[in-house]
Amino acid sequence: MSRPVSPFWPYEWWLSWWDALLPQPYVAPLTDAAQAGTMARLHATAFARPWDAHEFERMLCERSTHAHALWRAGTLQGFILSRQAADEAEILTVVLAPSARGGGLSHHLLREHLASLARARVAAVHLEVDEGNAPALKLYARHGFVRVGQRTGYYLKADGSRATALTMRADLA
Repeated sequence: MSRPVSPFWPYEWWLSWWDALLPQPYVAPLTDAAQAGTMARLHATAFARPWDAHEFERMLCERSTHAHALWRAGTLQGFILSRQAADEAEILTVVLAPSARGGGLSHHLLREHLASLARARVAAVHLEVDEGNAPALKLYARHGFVRVGQRTGYYLKADGSRATALTMRADLA
């Protein structure tokens, strides 16, 4: 069975050459559903209830999904997924490989993703984040997100306890 050709194949081909020549991390649209397994493995490094490869494959095939990947030396180092509805979007997940965390790469990934959403005429972006995730809260505040609510006991933690999710919003217009 042959894989469908991505509408971004010329761009992806160019990026593969760029990646070989310049091993610095870069952000690019993520359109290849064949990356779903790698995405699931990365997601499992950051969340108590990770999504499986099928969930990522399904999302990458949906027209409303916006996805960007952080690449370094030909390896997927992180990704961000959003779903757009009219002029709003919700960030569904942001993940960086453990080796890529703490070096400012999440800022680069989020900045590129938000710029892409703005070009898609998204006016407002929503997300939810564990209230105990200080690095993520700092990242989101840096990009203009403000707290608009909370969901008590929303997240199941690895130890079986529950954590509160903070809901946040940023205006892109």
